[in-house]
Amino acid sequence: MKTRMLGAVAALALLAACSNTDQNAAATGAGGTVRPGSQEDLVANVGDRVLFAFNSSTIQADQRPVLDRQAGWMGRFPDVRVQVEGHTDERGTREFNLALGQRRANAARDVLVAGGVNGARIQTISYGKDRPSALGSDEASWAQNRRAVTAVQ
Repeated sequence: MKTRMLGAVAALALLAACSNTDQNAAATGAGGTVRPGSQEDLVANVGDRVLFAFNSSTIQADQRPVLDRQAGWMGRFPDVRVQVEGHTDERGTREFNLALGQRRANAARDVLVAGGVNGARIQTISYGKDRPSALGSDEASWAQNRRAVTAVQ
């Protein structure tokens, strides 16, 4: 029984790896270069996330350049639409964290709009504490999870 379960898990992992490879291949051009205007381009050349202080939705001065670069990048790719995802660390209630995540997404969106991006190109969503990027219950993990992530649609 355990062998079958392990086999099923391995098969799912293999399928997931193939799926990610196909997505990555679609975003790269000839020779493995990143396709301009893709999520991979945003991550590699601009940065896709800003981090926040504990229980704050204020864009810190050291994070603002990332959003300024994102606004410039979006100016070069006027057909690209994005979704700004607000995230929190695991502390606090689900309701509090969903509201805080939304404030973080809105704060990042506001900086992009102030940088010249048409607001109609930007959607926001809050995932609260439901999608951590770092697992762990320590300050280093929490700091990585307090973020707003810009995702190409």
